[in-house]
Amino acid sequence: MSKVAVVLAGSGYYDGAEINEAVLTLLCLEQQGASYQCFAPNIQQMHVINHVTGEVVEGEFRNVLVEAARIARGNILDIKEASADEFDALIVPGGFGVAKNLSNFAVAGPAMEVLPDFLALAQAFHVKGKPIGLICIAPVLAAAIFGEGVRCTIGNDADTAQAITAMGGEHLPCPVSEARVDKERKLVTTPAYMLAGKVSEAYTGISDCVDKVLAMV
Repeated sequence: MSKVAVVLAGSGYYDGAEINEAVLTLLCLEQQGASYQCFAPNIQQMHVINHVTGEVVEGEFRNVLVEAARIARGNILDIKEASADEFDALIVPGGFGVAKNLSNFAVAGPAMEVLPDFLALAQAFHVKGKPIGLICIAPVLAAAIFGEGVRCTIGNDADTAQAITAMGGEHLPCPVSEARVDKERKLVTTPAYMLAGKVSEAYTGISDCVDKVLAMV
């Protein structure tokens, strides 16, 4: 049975992990016979967003690990405890927490910096030749993990695709129902809610992504 590390960037698509994408990832892993362990960084979120209004909640502070534990039903560990030696693959669901908590892409764009603990973990998987799946906005991290020439998708969002190109990646257009594979780097990416209009659409692409990741284990 393959064992997969799943990194969550909080809880809630405006400021953390996209909940539907996270849950669908875990569901697809179970459906395809894999086990998993969730991880998240034990850090303060960039900010807190009211998901009813979409506005920043002034004076409120939340912890990424504590918030991500809501999705994982408490079965989650600090990302500092994750080791590429103990898992066969790594998958990162999307949500703006990827661009705000795992990196500062939301404010820095192509000049972003990636959270060191996450970057070290992802690069360790890459060095060991273990597959990585990046979902939704998470492929903006690809060039930092794999270096120039990495091939990935966020669907067809022009601005984000340009940022990926500016960081040294090659963007591959992709429909919501599919995933794209960089075979050389063992990277699988899918657009999910970069394109999805409903849960069932996100599910089709995430299922394909998980299937292709596990096929490379």
